[in-house]
Amino acid sequence: MSAWRSAAVSAAVAVIALALAACGNSPTSTTKSTKQLEVVSWWTSGSEAAALNALFAGFRASSPGVDVVNGAVPGGAGSKAIVELAKRLQRDDPPDVWQTFAGKSVQGYARRGVVRSVASVFASDDLRARMNPTILRSVMRDGRPYGVPTGAHRSNVLWFNKRVLEQAGVSPPSSGYTLAAFLADLAKVKASGAAPLCLGGKDPFTTVELFENTLLSSIGTRGWNEMVRDDLYWRSDRVQTALKRFGVMLGYADPQASGMTWDQATKKLASGGCAFESMNDSAYGELISAGAREGKDFGATAFPGTEDSFLAVVDVFVAATGAKNAKNALAFLGDISEPSTQLAFNKAKGSIPVVRDVDVSSLPAYQRASSKTFWASPPLLSIAHGEAMSPAFQEGFYEAVSTYVRTRDPDAFADDLADAVSEDKLPPR
Repeated sequence: MSAWRSAAVSAAVAVIALALAACGNSPTSTTKSTKQLEVVSWWTSGSEAAALNALFAGFRASSPGVDVVNGAVPGGAGSKAIVELAKRLQRDDPPDVWQTFAGKSVQGYARRGVVRSVASVFASDDLRARMNPTILRSVMRDGRPYGVPTGAHRSNVLWFNKRVLEQAGVSPPSSGYTLAAFLADLAKVKASGAAPLCLGGKDPFTTVELFENTLLSSIGTRGWNEMVRDDLYWRSDRVQTALKRFGVMLGYADPQASGMTWDQATKKLASGGCAFESMNDSAYGELISAGAREGKDFGATAFPGTEDSFLAVVDVFVAATGAKNAKNALAFLGDISEPSTQLAFNKAKGSIPVVRDVDVSSLPAYQRASSKTFWASPPLLSIAHGEAMSPAFQEGFYEAVSTYVRTRDPDAFADDLADAVSEDKLPPR
């Protein structure tokens, strides 16, 4: 196994295994409460902290006198938070509430009994009717919901610095931007002496997101759904094309990429240190937080070839079965979907609401456009963030991308995915 693999991916598998012996299977009474609430997340960058504070402000307004303990653990995509959480679950000391992702991530916790059903929250807030159907299904297990989404990030986004492109003689991308045009523009930027592609390689999920976007560009929405059903042939011409294009893009990556986190890479884009960045729209919140101006300093377009798709990264909060402050935990989750909280949170985070009745007209232009795409057709779920496929497959996907980065060998990539598919079909441990 490569050392490049994200600790978060390995930990995701460990969390599910450890949960077998953790936290008990009998829900703590929802009336159990003190005047405290512990919330664990991995939101520590400027925009993330502002968004998290918006959730806290909404909760404090409805639950005055409750002391919120912010247990945020730094690390992109939860690389360290998931490890710490696994340890706490093992010793039967869960936080009241923690952050995870939609789909297989939250469903895995539910399957092991370490998080409680939030059906009461859904009923009181009418979330089954209000929520996007795809996202609703992604937090359900056996007909019951187990997490409350904060919003949806669009992952298939290409960001660019307008000044750097202008200096390189490159026109800003617009609707219909092709992958061939993107590769040609990367070459022009490199010829101008600027860094073509920012990449926060210190957070491995950023490289996997880049491949994920390239794969979606090649196989399309139909191919993505085939992949989720385990019907995608990993040695097909479509996958080979995606790998070749991915390899070319890596050749244009910032030489300093391996030493930068995702938010540092985004700040570098904001300051004109590179021309492009492929990154979910957490980048939007961070660009604004860094003082960059939409439409003047930076712009965004769908990743080439994915214009009609919304590849979603959906953050979800869950409540522990053994929460020490169960009543406060459910109250916190219940406040997330309040329209005023939704607007404040998503404006800071760069994401968009997943409930229908939040008026997004006050959000900036980028987010309004993102919301329009989100509701136009069913969103797709990410592999990089453990939503679309099992933790075992997600781990194999990271390993396969790592193998290709290291070797540029498409057969070795496919071998890693074949191993992951085989492991995914084993009985649950």
